[in-house]
Amino acid sequence: MFRSLRNHNFRLYTAGQVVSNTGTWMQRIAQDWLVLDLAHGSGTALGITTGLQFLPMLLFGLWGGVIADRYSKRRVLMLTQVAMGVLALVLGLLTISGAAQVWHVYVLAFGLGVATVVDNPTRQSFVVEMVGKRDLPNAIALNSATFNGARLLGPAVAGVLIALIGTGPVFLVNAASFGAVLFGLYAMRADELRPDAPVKRAKGQLREGLRYVRGRRDLMLVLILVGFLATFGMNFSTTVALVAKQVFHADASAFGLASSMLALGAFSGALLAARRVARPRLRLLVAMGLAFGALEVLTGLMPTFWSFLALLVPTGIAMMTIMTAANASVQLGVAPEMRGRVMALYMLVFLGTNPLGAPAVGWLAEHFGARASLVLGGLVSVVAALAVGALALRWRTDEQRDAPDEHAPDEHGPDEHGPDEHGALRPALARFRRARVAER
Repeated sequence: MFRSLRNHNFRLYTAGQVVSNTGTWMQRIAQDWLVLDLAHGSGTALGITTGLQFLPMLLFGLWGGVIADRYSKRRVLMLTQVAMGVLALVLGLLTISGAAQVWHVYVLAFGLGVATVVDNPTRQSFVVEMVGKRDLPNAIALNSATFNGARLLGPAVAGVLIALIGTGPVFLVNAASFGAVLFGLYAMRADELRPDAPVKRAKGQLREGLRYVRGRRDLMLVLILVGFLATFGMNFSTTVALVAKQVFHADASAFGLASSMLALGAFSGALLAARRVARPRLRLLVAMGLAFGALEVLTGLMPTFWSFLALLVPTGIAMMTIMTAANASVQLGVAPEMRGRVMALYMLVFLGTNPLGAPAVGWLAEHFGARASLVLGGLVSVVAALAVGALALRWRTDEQRDAPDEHAPDEHGPDEHGPDEHGALRPALARFRRARVAER
């Protein structure tokens, strides 16, 4: 289950991520609570804050992948971590001084999103340089387990700290936590990394990445499913806060507990995914998309706070199974020189679509109740999974119908010198196409 941790560099990276991700989740809870306090409980303001944080991914996300393919990923990550730490420091100082206003949070959330544009595709594609392709699925799952382990601890700690000393110190703690990642990156053994050859600067590299994905139906289906689930089904930073505060009238500590229960499920799902070795198949993504949507609907209908907490655990398991499987499927299916750009597109549909969904979810909760935001998100997820499954079956049927029959005689027939060269290749081509279809 932990085989990727045999790599010295990945151990350093993982240790740094444990500290930094804990601080990041503490800040997310503090930021949500700060906005709700400053905006007098406005769900729309909370949705706008979340949307602004992910808006740069929607606007500039693909350029982050170009940067990841062109430059040393290790050096790029050092720069993005410094930028994120400075932004957290500024927000903490504003809050402690009593000068913080909603527009300050908006601006800093947008700035964090700009840094994330470069950080996310670089970080995602850097994992394979540390562990190699063989251990990549395990490393992705452990990365997710680390992230969600911090998600489990961070909100609970943040809830207690907010209740005791306020939100400002939480932002300062997060600013300091980025030092752990920087130390891990600095201390890595360069000779044990497996860097891909940097792509030389040239015109049209962004369009080249888009053409590559457009020509790969297997990648397109994964991106479609992830895009719909992320836009409408995975806005938990907004929906859980609204349900906890408006439906169950919970305080900061109870809100942190709700976020931790979702993280507990996600952490469990990541550990289960760590056992996976081969590239995940689309049928797993479709099945877990259906399960995730159904569980989210049930979560939104729970009558008590404790039953709401209980349903967040299996919902988190289903969510994390989809996330890790989709990530591994995409990374293992792309050419190395395209990995940064493809992962940028993946992160664009996973995170960049949030500005479209978060404000809409906040508006829906404000006008129709917080429960409606969860129920609608679950229903959209179910419909998206069914649509992707139907589209995959249709494309598979079309490919099987178009594949030539290896037993059918060549319509031109052999010439006097024997079988023609194209006829000799057709059985092998048919077998290759059937294998590709089965893999998908």
